[in-house]
Amino acid sequence: MVGQTLCHVLFVCLVSSSLGLAANVVQGRDPAAADPPAVEAAGAELSAQSKAAADAIEWHSLFDGKTLGGWKSTAFGGEGEVTVEEGAIQIAMGSDMSGITWTEKVPRQHYEISVEAQRVEGTDFFCGLTFPVGDDPCSFIVGGWGGGVIGLSTIDGQDAANNSTTQFQEFQRGRWYAVRVRVSPERIECFLDDERVVDQLLRDRIISIRDEVIPSKPLGIATYATTARLKNIRWRNIAKPSGQSEEGKAD
Repeated sequence: MVGQTLCHVLFVCLVSSSLGLAANVVQGRDPAAADPPAVEAAGAELSAQSKAAADAIEWHSLFDGKTLGGWKSTAFGGEGEVTVEEGAIQIAMGSDMSGITWTEKVPRQHYEISVEAQRVEGTDFFCGLTFPVGDDPCSFIVGGWGGGVIGLSTIDGQDAANNSTTQFQEFQRGRWYAVRVRVSPERIECFLDDERVVDQLLRDRIISIRDEVIPSKPLGIATYATTARLKNIRWRNIAKPSGQSEEGKAD
């Protein structure tokens, strides 16, 4: 019996060696199976490459870092000077509102828009991003009402300091913050440094803006008694639920 068992083991080892699979036999793994960590690593790398490629294709830049291009200084009255310096748009402090308005085509639905914003000086909002929600405008306020309020203006006639989206956060001067807004027919989502801070459902809600922000329509970025810098302004389409045939695109 011992001799038969030994012969059987030698036979298995010889066959496995000839196939280059001895390691799999000794470790009790399926010889036909690929190395799981290697497969996972390869899959993760391909996924990351696909995502990076998709992002590079989908995003549309609204600022080249050199000129205002399609942006113009917003005529609020008493606005500060708008310049391009060191790859960023600088909006000087005004009395009270200053900003920029996009003069070319804009998306209306199924899109994201993002910008990096920095408070240089001042104590009020350094990014009041006004954007289309279909045919209606809305504003995402960052750092308002004394410097720390974030939220949407307006929801059912209530501004960012007085509705369900109101939040408070400390903002540091000289630090860049990544601001992103996602618009669909069902909701408005807002992100700061990739953290979602607003998720506003739109059903049975009245979406609008404050009267003083009307010059920012349809797409603009404003400040209030604050000097700010902006860069990496861009937008992209987002996926629509199945069954919706209309393409999300700039109008």
